[in-house]
Amino acid sequence: MFNIVLLNPQIPNNTGNIGRLCVATNAILHLIEPLGFELTDKYLKRAGLDYWQHLEYYTYPSLENFHEKHQNAKITYFSAKASASFWDHTFEENQFLLFGREADGLPQELVENLTEEELVKIPFKGQVRSFNLANAVSIALFEAIRQNS
Repeated sequence: MFNIVLLNPQIPNNTGNIGRLCVATNAILHLIEPLGFELTDKYLKRAGLDYWQHLEYYTYPSLENFHEKHQNAKITYFSAKASASFWDHTFEENQFLLFGREADGLPQELVENLTEEELVKIPFKGQVRSFNLANAVSIALFEAIRQNS
């Protein structure tokens, strides 16, 4: 089982899709506030379909609170600003995969304090700045599952 962490997600459809993905893969979803929507949002529920009721999820008032509650957890942070590729990263069961918000990813002050072992990117060759959040989570989660199957 893996843990998906969304830091300040803004788009309910993305979070709904990620929630549905978590139900399909037995992953746990962690949402760090502030959120750009309400958890009762119709778009969130629509994207999650009728699976949202089966989702195990937790909310946290801040990144600091999340870190306090998971002090001993192995966390991998995903950012297009990273230099290390997630293809070279080893994922472990129960690991946390943490993603930044859609508009601007992880805060720069967080990125600056992470090691190459903690901070990875999903490489791409096309002319884009980043992947859609739901797509990035899917790519990363399935690689972690593949490594542990």
